[in-house]
Amino acid sequence: MRPVVDTIERLRTPRLWLQAPRVDLAPGVTEFLRRNRAHFAPWDPPASPQVTSVAFQRGALREAARAFADGSAYRWWLSPEAAPLEVIGSIHFSNLARGAFHSATLGYSLDVEAVGQGLMTEALRCAIDVVFSPLVNLHRIQASWRPTNLRSGAVLQRLGFHDEGLARDYLYIDGRWRDHRIVALLNPAFIAPPEWPVGPVGRTDR
Repeated sequence: MRPVVDTIERLRTPRLWLQAPRVDLAPGVTEFLRRNRAHFAPWDPPASPQVTSVAFQRGALREAARAFADGSAYRWWLSPEAAPLEVIGSIHFSNLARGAFHSATLGYSLDVEAVGQGLMTEALRCAIDVVFSPLVNLHRIQASWRPTNLRSGAVLQRLGFHDEGLARDYLYIDGRWRDHRIVALLNPAFIAPPEWPVGPVGRTDR
């Protein structure tokens, strides 16, 4: 099922809302981070204790809303269809570059109680459809996952990401530098800027 796109700031899938940053989400975001602190620790870089305060999240959401509006980063917070102020996950396209790249880095997280229900696959399909559409028009999405996080790797594989290799000591996580697999997904419907020259048919770099 294709996502319902009334506006890029608020997307709907069969079971979820994907919502752009808003200050009124601060209590839900804060509670989401608090209750999942131990769940995320093996997979996420260290974060300041301040992130689990409502005041901090209000400021972070304002900053993220500005980034969303100017197209420098896209984050959607995931909420159950029946409870739009409850937060159970996040999808984030960061390090967004245009020019010859038109690429971004994907990150995502899901509440421990929501794991194993296909919700992240559902949400990512929706978000990727949008950032690969003319609304955002990315050419490439890069993601990374720890080789021990088989669930995350399986999600990316289901979505069609291809493996690009192992990055040694890629991120400092859970007390040590950790290796990550680098994967990427390309947009077959990318719209090249009209000023770009047209090269020869077929690939000449292989």
